[in-house]
Amino acid sequence: MHERFNEALKIALKSQDKVRISTLRLINAAIKDRDIADRTDNGGAGVSEDVVLEILAKMIKQRQESLSAYEEAGRLDLADQERSEIAIIQEFMPRQLGDDEIIAAVDAALAEVEANTLKDMGKVMGLLKQKYTGQMDFGKAGARVKEKLG
Repeated sequence: MHERFNEALKIALKSQDKVRISTLRLINAAIKDRDIADRTDNGGAGVSEDVVLEILAKMIKQRQESLSAYEEAGRLDLADQERSEIAIIQEFMPRQLGDDEIIAAVDAALAEVEANTLKDMGKVMGLLKQKYTGQMDFGKAGARVKEKLG
């Protein structure tokens, strides 16, 4: 996956797409930071693809929050920049599950861990994160789990 980012960055540099260049550099920096932290903490191999997907999902969420704040403040120029960055980051994410698919995945996870109370929510969310990292909005999934267990 790291090669995909580097190749995309080379193409962006050739086309002089400034927003794309800066976004791809931010992605590379975030991955490199996490990679360094993992190596020192675990003495190991660096980041896996699942960790990269978590980083990308977090970056998208941060930009969506900024987008909302900019729109509320009437800063449409900054909101457009956030939208552009979100679109670039999403190119590297797997297909996102729709609402119906999230509901089905939550229901399947509830059955798999035999969840009955809110105390089981951690097990359900852990299973969902294990299976669907980068593919679903865990905020929506968490709300569905609470609704079913609460």
